[in-house]
Amino acid sequence: GNYFLFQTSFLFHLKEARHEILSLEREKHIDLRHGFILLDKTKNGERREIPINQTLRDTLQRIPRRLDSPYVFTDDNGKRFRDVRKSFASALRRAGIKDFHFHDLRHTFASHLVMAGVDLTTVSRLLGHKDIKMTLRYAHLAPAHMHEAVQKIGNIFGDKTPVFEGKNTSNYPIFRTVEVERLSAVAKTA
Repeated sequence: GNYFLFQTSFLFHLKEARHEILSLEREKHIDLRHGFILLDKTKNGERREIPINQTLRDTLQRIPRRLDSPYVFTDDNGKRFRDVRKSFASALRRAGIKDFHFHDLRHTFASHLVMAGVDLTTVSRLLGHKDIKMTLRYAHLAPAHMHEAVQKIGNIFGDKTPVFEGKNTSNYPIFRTVEVERLSAVAKTA
């Protein structure tokens, strides 16, 4: 019912594992005032603060609070949900969605971030990846960013072109900026 919709929305925005989500306690893990969720132990074994957006904040505020349970996601008796596989499978079946798994919500989250222009380092941190190599699988979703990155170097130099003037003692090239017209003139006389 409504809990499944809340959880799916929650998962899409939070992207954490089922167990971590179903174990969330309102007072211990959720800080709506400052806009983050604190996870004591992630699958990497680290404590993390995860920022939340307004959609997730609104979703959490709509979930009824039970005085007899500290958990966010509970059944009618106040016991925390242990598993939502059946609910998830049922919702997929009703929606006519095939070949979609719970963990695909995490991939969807990451894909949408990259397609929205979020840099891979930030995506990696939001996903909790210890190694950026895990996040590089999403790099193909942002080919326009490579073009934008190359254009930025043009913005730095404007109508000037960097040329090698020599090498310093640490073997790093020393750049001298020369106007494009002067380079053209030099090239013609050479």
